[in-house]
Amino acid sequence: MTKKWLSDEEQVLWRSYLDVTRMLFRELDRQLLRDAGISFADYEILVLLSEAPDTRMRMSDLADASTTTRSGITRAISRMENAGWVRRTGCKSDKRGAWAELSAKGSSVLADASPGHVAAVREGMFDALTPEEVTAMGNAFTEMRTRLLERRRPS
Repeated sequence: MTKKWLSDEEQVLWRSYLDVTRMLFRELDRQLLRDAGISFADYEILVLLSEAPDTRMRMSDLADASTTTRSGITRAISRMENAGWVRRTGCKSDKRGAWAELSAKGSSVLADASPGHVAAVREGMFDALTPEEVTAMGNAFTEMRTRLLERRRPS
């Protein structure tokens, strides 16, 4: 098999993507901690739960949908459960499974944190782009996500 190395242009894009992703996640984490006392990882979990049917998800699905590992989800949900932001319940159809459900307090925490977070996302990402660049990047990332999801499906 012949190795197909990245071109110079692809290498610049790849490294820039990695740098920007890392720096933006760190900046968003700092903003959320400073302004709302919540980490970026916890914010992401609350958003996922808020958008899920009945504001709840199986723990394994929550881990798959987030940037947090399965063990990290377990620790995060325990921490958020202690804070009253979520409830954990057993799964009746699978005794080993568990659900995480957003509480009213968690919904309130999310609502309070969201305006500052959205402003930080806009400042860190969208203010640097033209509308045409937003469209082009949206199309490119949608295509990449579709290809990656297709690779995950069982044959």
